[in-house]
Amino acid sequence: MHDPATHTHGPIAPVLPDRPVLARLEGVGIRRAGRWLIREIDLVIQRGEIVSVIGPNGAGKTTTARALLGIEEPTVGTVHRTPGLTTGYVPQLLSVDRTLPLKVRHLMELTARFPAGEIEETLGLLGVAQCADSQVHTLSGGELRRVLMARALLRRPDLLVLDEPTQGLDVSGEVDLYEIIRSMRDRLDCGVLLISHDLHMVMAQTDQVVCVNGSGHVCCSGPPRMVADHQGFLRLFGRRTADALAFYRHQHDPVRDPAGDTAPGHRPSVGAGTEAGTGAETATATATGEAQRCGDAG
Repeated sequence: MHDPATHTHGPIAPVLPDRPVLARLEGVGIRRAGRWLIREIDLVIQRGEIVSVIGPNGAGKTTTARALLGIEEPTVGTVHRTPGLTTGYVPQLLSVDRTLPLKVRHLMELTARFPAGEIEETLGLLGVAQCADSQVHTLSGGELRRVLMARALLRRPDLLVLDEPTQGLDVSGEVDLYEIIRSMRDRLDCGVLLISHDLHMVMAQTDQVVCVNGSGHVCCSGPPRMVADHQGFLRLFGRRTADALAFYRHQHDPVRDPAGDTAPGHRPSVGAGTEAGTGAETATATATGEAQRCGDAG
């Protein structure tokens, strides 16, 4: 039987047999300026699934995401995307010229027009509706990340790709944003590819983990519990990190079946009696303290 956590390369079988595959990388490698950025990358994303890519700086995580989106052309291997697939992308970095007069509502419509009501509603889901008429360069790091995610969600994507979405957020903001990601996944029934350095959140909040080592290879992949105990993961992050993650998972785990997967009907979602409340409620509560500054930014 295939053991997903020992996978190094070769076709990966979908882990949710009843869910359609949205996108797949098979043996993808990208070589630039005489150097391999990634090699033999295999990845499957299904509808309703959150897949996280982790690894050290320079391992090729962002390059992997860009290959999946079609932004980077692979040197070898194949990229499969479902025909008609709608994607939403939040890049790791976005530099906005402070001399450029650009309001949030105009940023939301740079590539496509949307009804004003949809823009307001989507910004509200992320807790930043009060920022609609603010200049983008006046936003805080947390506000900008939420605005960019709202922009990606406006398309009602089948696949949402988030590159370091919690960058610039404090710990409370990180927790809130992960709750929003899960809430949006459930609301849109979309697949999510998440790139993150936050191992605690990755292990607690995602369905599948793909670990990329320093040479741009997949060293292990599978459910978070299996990956955290894999030798490839231990070589990258160390036993102390793995032990800390094991304690964290024990404190935060949802109900799971004997195989270690989330039991049917017990997917850890936001709301339904959890302390966090709904993703939209959490976002709104967190943004309350920022509303006046954001709304007054002009």
